[in-house]
Amino acid sequence: MAAFAPTNHCCSSSAYSTSSKVGSFHTLQNNLFSLVSERRLGSKNGSLQSKCYPSPRSILMQDGALAFKTHPSKEDSPEKLKREIFSVTPPVEQLKSVDLGVDGGSSHLSITVVGASGDLAKKKIFPALFALYYEGCLPENFIICGYARSKMTDEELRGMVSETLTCRIDKRQKCDEKMEQFLKKCFYHCGQYDSQENFMELDTTLKGHEGQKVSNRLFYLSVPPNIFIDAVSCASRSASSANGWTRVIVEKPFGRDSESSAALTNALKQYLTEEQIFRIDHYLGKELVENLSVLRFSNLIFEPLWSRQYIRNVQFIFSEDFGSEGRGGYFDNYGIIRDIMQNHLLQILALFAMETPVSLEAEDIRNEKVKVLRSAKPIVLNDMVIGQYKSHTKGGITCPGYTDDKTVPKDSITPTFAAAALFINNARWDGVPFLMKAGKALHTRRAEIRVQFRHVPGNLYNGKFGNLDRATNELVIRVQPDEAIYLKVNNKVPGLGMRLDSSHLNLHYKARYSKEIPDAYERLLLDAIEGERRLFIRSDELDAAWSLFTPVLRELEEKKVIPEYYPHGSRGPVGAHYLAARYNVKWGDLGVDY
Repeated sequence: MAAFAPTNHCCSSSAYSTSSKVGSFHTLQNNLFSLVSERRLGSKNGSLQSKCYPSPRSILMQDGALAFKTHPSKEDSPEKLKREIFSVTPPVEQLKSVDLGVDGGSSHLSITVVGASGDLAKKKIFPALFALYYEGCLPENFIICGYARSKMTDEELRGMVSETLTCRIDKRQKCDEKMEQFLKKCFYHCGQYDSQENFMELDTTLKGHEGQKVSNRLFYLSVPPNIFIDAVSCASRSASSANGWTRVIVEKPFGRDSESSAALTNALKQYLTEEQIFRIDHYLGKELVENLSVLRFSNLIFEPLWSRQYIRNVQFIFSEDFGSEGRGGYFDNYGIIRDIMQNHLLQILALFAMETPVSLEAEDIRNEKVKVLRSAKPIVLNDMVIGQYKSHTKGGITCPGYTDDKTVPKDSITPTFAAAALFINNARWDGVPFLMKAGKALHTRRAEIRVQFRHVPGNLYNGKFGNLDRATNELVIRVQPDEAIYLKVNNKVPGLGMRLDSSHLNLHYKARYSKEIPDAYERLLLDAIEGERRLFIRSDELDAAWSLFTPVLRELEEKKVIPEYYPHGSRGPVGAHYLAARYNVKWGDLGVDY
């Protein structure tokens, strides 16, 4: 039985009496949901998004059913509406009236991975596409075409791709047959990234597979930024869809500063509209980042506390336990600030700090993120600490320093660690330090958000703790690995005496949910196919983000600031602790729970 709770009035039997039919009818109109079972969503009536990950306009129930908001006609009587709402299985006519946005076999999807021979394509994009295919999230008619300069046949591409495909979704189920079917959908086209002639040949190849169907084309630019414009220019002129949509996914980095980012955006917009550009930041596709707004806006216990009145500080922490490892050619040109802090951490900060959006529509959410970024103060050099890891020997094992990497210049001062304090000038967050910390070759691999709440005024138990920091309530959202949400609370240790302890109310995802958590690229690729833009970055949002970091990046480079060195495998430079202490903050990842 589907539960139904009308809002703002008592749900008693009298609410449905003859005297209140009109009010009940309007309440029912505003709250009518048709429940569609998972089995039905697997049919051609279901959209790709609703088959796999429900859209923001739907609610996935505990039993797997999906609730969609529908709009009853004025002719429907209150009795009819009640029967439909409280029925276990909705009428077939009601199911057919739900517009799920996909026309079964009349269209064809062509996904072109530009830069198909690169590591990102092999390790992330093709496996994510296979996972979507495995789950039944791709349409009936689709192909995947790899495009790169390397000479390769279709069979050689399939051989390369097959080495990275795994049955991680359900390891108990054999998926060799699925792999074979998927690989038959993969093709390869060799060409230059700046050759219109080669892209015209690609267009001919795609048309051969599409036939007379409506052609929808998605291009994934898995190439260095200096190739973006050439590839987009040729694809838009020579390989765009003639009768469907064309979309382009662009990988970070989106420039090196405000000027280069704006130049890149302007160049892309010569060939594409803003609606066609999907700037991907894979951290926005992480399960716990997606859950951030759900945690805040759907739980009454959190939303009233989400302000400077109750929160002392917020920390966004990213750490890797490995160094550059041969990627120095790319990393040394960008550094940790551009690579992690300006995009991944700042995007999570914007989602965390934004005001309640008008709706879950993409533009409403992105509007609020832009407001937060525009309210923030640009970071100054005094509020930033940079570091670089050096070689370190422990237990007879020597870990190399950053400049020991053969792909890194010996005199490089590119930071591999950065910590910064950022402030937001609005009524909700005025005076609250938002601390960001990111680094390579640290003691652990982890990404998390830590919310430290203020001390209880006049706490009766202050004397029992000794150190007030131990009594601080803290909400921790661990993005990776071992996804979890836990809240640190104070409680009495069992016994005759009065001894207090800090304990965790813990939601550990692996323990609570048996379903495998999708990779971020799976969610983002599916969103791009569906045209869902919530998790992609808009151009004005990108401008606002770069405006916060460009001044301090310029100052670091002009003054040639030498980074503080820290041992490979340590917790980072000591300067990061002084930065936090300046704002009466202690990094949360230094506690015993870590």
